[in-house]
Amino acid sequence: MSAPVRLTVAQALVLFLSRQYSERDGVRQRLFAGCFGIFGHGNVAGVGQALLQAELTDPDALPYVLGRNEQAMVHSAVGFARMKDRLQTYAVTSSVGPGATNMVTGAALATINRLPVLLLPSDTFADRAASPLLQELEAPQAGDLSVNDCFRPVSRYFDRIWRPEQLPAALLSAMRVLTDPVETGAVTLCLPQDVQAQAHEWPAELFAERTWHVARPLPEAGPLQQAVELIRKAERPLVVAGGGVIYSGATDALARFVEATGIPVGQSQAGKGSLLYDHPQCVGAIGSTGTTAANAIAREADLVIGIGTRYSDFTTASRTAFQHPGVRFVNINVAAIDSVKHSGVSVVADAREALDALGRELSGYRVAAEYADRIARLAADWEAAVEATYRPATPNAGAGGLLTQGEVIGMVNELSDPRDVVVCAAGSMPGDLHKLWRTRDPKGYHVEYGYSCMGYEVAGGLGVKLACPDRDVFVLVGDGSYLMMATELVTAVQEGLKIICVLVQNHGFASIGSLSESLGSQRFGTRYRQRSASGRLDGELLPVDLAANAASLGVDVVRVGSADELAAAIKTAKQAEHSIVIHVETDPLVSAPDSESWWDVPVSETSTLESTQQARRVYEQHKATQRSFLAPDVQASADPIHQRQPAGETA
Repeated sequence: MSAPVRLTVAQALVLFLSRQYSERDGVRQRLFAGCFGIFGHGNVAGVGQALLQAELTDPDALPYVLGRNEQAMVHSAVGFARMKDRLQTYAVTSSVGPGATNMVTGAALATINRLPVLLLPSDTFADRAASPLLQELEAPQAGDLSVNDCFRPVSRYFDRIWRPEQLPAALLSAMRVLTDPVETGAVTLCLPQDVQAQAHEWPAELFAERTWHVARPLPEAGPLQQAVELIRKAERPLVVAGGGVIYSGATDALARFVEATGIPVGQSQAGKGSLLYDHPQCVGAIGSTGTTAANAIAREADLVIGIGTRYSDFTTASRTAFQHPGVRFVNINVAAIDSVKHSGVSVVADAREALDALGRELSGYRVAAEYADRIARLAADWEAAVEATYRPATPNAGAGGLLTQGEVIGMVNELSDPRDVVVCAAGSMPGDLHKLWRTRDPKGYHVEYGYSCMGYEVAGGLGVKLACPDRDVFVLVGDGSYLMMATELVTAVQEGLKIICVLVQNHGFASIGSLSESLGSQRFGTRYRQRSASGRLDGELLPVDLAANAASLGVDVVRVGSADELAAAIKTAKQAEHSIVIHVETDPLVSAPDSESWWDVPVSETSTLESTQQARRVYEQHKATQRSFLAPDVQASADPIHQRQPAGETA
């Protein structure tokens, strides 16, 4: 046995992290690409000193990146992890107090999206010698409570290192969660300030290289055969592809499966790109922000095969998307929690392995020609709608000659390279991108829509660029999200990273404005206006110059006002070697083509406003179509699946 190694807790932590690897399918890589951090009194002398010491010893062991906002640093780490299919991530360190709690939003985003990130918030003193400390929460009911306890509900694993001896067990538990595709999310290890700096005799074995195998669970024979039986009986099956298809690297397997069977594929936000947009079986986005093609197929489907999807309300159109009276579900997912949704046949397995197994068992099965023709017609009709949005009869189709958001999306889509990545998260843009963006590469679409966090875009784009330096990254962001968090443009300049930020100025919250109007609330509180003499926020538009703001952060800025200027700016940005912000004003009142779908947002049951009363009537009509999907077991439900309407008719 080797002699013990004397290091501080922080030094031991940093050395341990630098020696961790993940492996899947024989491909091995460092688990941690580096550590984002902002230093304050809680971590500057602990983790900060340890990172400095490591950098001077081996600059590549755990590279340090200085961020500008703690929440944004977590977003960057999450964006990186998603691009790396959850096989690599970053650690993120902060000081105690507001620095730590700033990361809570990022932790929630990571856990909801099931993406790995290691959070290292500093904490109050373990010895309590100087309590109460600056920024310490004094809780009369508990002496061991700190503000960091708010990480507990949004972390997949949480621990606080009160003594050096606790560190090894906590680190091993953290690595287990970070490398488990089912359990992964935010892992939070709280580090009391005094403990970080304490020295300890560590067993040398703690710092040996460790490789964490990322498993591919195989489908069990019984559930697989039940799934095969249902698929063979189905006349109008539909695949709903989620993010699990991409994380599993199952895109080729999905293509083989649907090419052999003819089954159409609708895609969730996270699953967009699982099948390329022009594939014959691709009917595009599904659900509340979906295509008319996917949603028409969904309404008629007698069998829904969910692969790597958690069936969020947007994907299921708040449980109104699937209207066939005998619809059944086959759910393929590594997470059991998702595999049992909608009372489906539960196939707990890796997406790639399950698809290949299904393909072997379904040899000879193919959907009827009539159904295949309908799929092709619906997909062609939607592509015509996309083309009309990309190229309106009169360019600059918005009021006063402004561009529309659809035109902006179309130009970025067509002037970017197939391997370039579009990044977005919140506002009206994600819904329009889900419908309209023609994805030409499985990793070309990166929209954070599990948490839909305003401010993710620039920070997430930075993480994407760190993950794929050979691709151009287009960050599409509205003015609302930009104002929430544009600070990581400074970090992009610092690191010499090129991101192309298309900043869409529409003077407010366009998506919530549209939603407000549809719910009878008349876009109240969604426009950036001055307060008028009436006391309301209905005066002139705010004289905010976001282009000037971006320029002050050290990036080049191009202002555009027409389609020709936007095209020229995109081409210039593609040729540049540094970050650029393209500022374009659009008309927020011109919407993308309608999804012919719904999202459940309750409307006031009583109101003096006629607009609200009318919206409530519409709401109740949609509410009546919601379904529970509490079907009996597969054997008991054999008859209803045959009670179908003729192909081509909507259930």
